[in-house]
Amino acid sequence: MAGNEWTLAGWEKRPFCAAIARCSKRFEVVGCPKVRLLGVASKAELAVSRPGSIAVATVAGPGLINPIVVVSIYAPWERPVPYDEHGWIYADASAHRLISDLSALVSTQSMHRIIVAGDWNILHGYGELGSPYWGQRYQTVFDRMEAIGFKYAGPTQPNGIAADPRPVELPNWLAGIDVPTYRTLPTNPASGQRQLDFVFVSRSIADAITVRALNGPDEWGPSDHCRIEIKVQF
Repeated sequence: MAGNEWTLAGWEKRPFCAAIARCSKRFEVVGCPKVRLLGVASKAELAVSRPGSIAVATVAGPGLINPIVVVSIYAPWERPVPYDEHGWIYADASAHRLISDLSALVSTQSMHRIIVAGDWNILHGYGELGSPYWGQRYQTVFDRMEAIGFKYAGPTQPNGIAADPRPVELPNWLAGIDVPTYRTLPTNPASGQRQLDFVFVSRSIADAITVRALNGPDEWGPSDHCRIEIKVQF
């Protein structure tokens, strides 16, 4: 990247962005299709509504009969207009912008090979403090990803450690499913209460994908979000 591309577009200054890095020479990782701003992108490029919120690469190499497109996303928090610093914040609108951008990668109903992962800043299956309103808004993101051909791949238990203590807001049916991926205090495991990071995969490759939250005390890492391990086995 060059210039100011290491930032997330918007009025709020955020000196970071979605990115994809190659960690092994065994695989070829190409930034293709190229990502460009909506209104500037050509028909051969992926038009995005918010630069910095999405990164795309095509991965090819040993064990992959056909390439896989990998997508890193970030759904930033936003505030209603007029701006009120004490008002609520929401990220589902950012998530839906990302889904609109992702839709251009879906060239067929069932044969695309795509992995989408990142910080969606929403909750799975419920709303904050048990709010039905927010639970319904968040569910629209999962439903829409399902509608365009993606399967929710986790991470879920046992591929990750459950929150301890168990959050009061977490519904009973999710107590054995969700895993916390975010800590309000990065060095305090007990502050890991909510899962904000999710992986979606094309149904055509879903059976070959395993997703795990590296959220144990000795594997969390330096960020307030834990790392997510995605294994592809064909």
